[in-house]
Amino acid sequence: MPVKGEPLWLLATVSDELKSLGVPHALIGAMAMAVHGIVRASDDLDILVTDRSVLSPASWDRLRQGGVAVDVRTGDDADPLAGKVRLDAETTVGVDVVVARHAWAADIIRRAPTRNVLSVELPVVQPADVILLKLYAGGAQDIADIKEILAGGDRCALERAVEREIRRLPPDARETWTGLTLNRGLDR
Repeated sequence: MPVKGEPLWLLATVSDELKSLGVPHALIGAMAMAVHGIVRASDDLDILVTDRSVLSPASWDRLRQGGVAVDVRTGDDADPLAGKVRLDAETTVGVDVVVARHAWAADIIRRAPTRNVLSVELPVVQPADVILLKLYAGGAQDIADIKEILAGGDRCALERAVEREIRRLPPDARETWTGLTLNRGLDR
């Protein structure tokens, strides 16, 4: 466990707090990509959950008392997320706890193996699941990240793994995936 003030201290602390609350979670985003060998800069670390209890400010009282700034934002009915909790502490990288709405996201968390991330033990989503999450998000950086993941791994195996789950995502995410796989020769 990193010492307070070290770069990943807050990540380890948030993960430990989620464990103590009984909230399944997994590392996503740029740091999950880095664990899988694809380095991309990011100014924060992201953890995925589906348990909406983390949107209660009281869930974070212990961390707040320890000097962590907590900003809880609940999504409305039109928001693709149930909400997000931003946690910040001096001299460390901020952590966003992203609260997903859908059962397929809970399955991604369940599939995430525990990995050692710079001396922090926590579940990390698998590459195909990073792709699914990025398809759901659908931004330009997300599409660029998907292309990097596909180029850096066993593309056929990744495509098969995504194909097993893609039907659970919204139509626009499925269309993006079809475009990426049909145009694969153009992306190299």
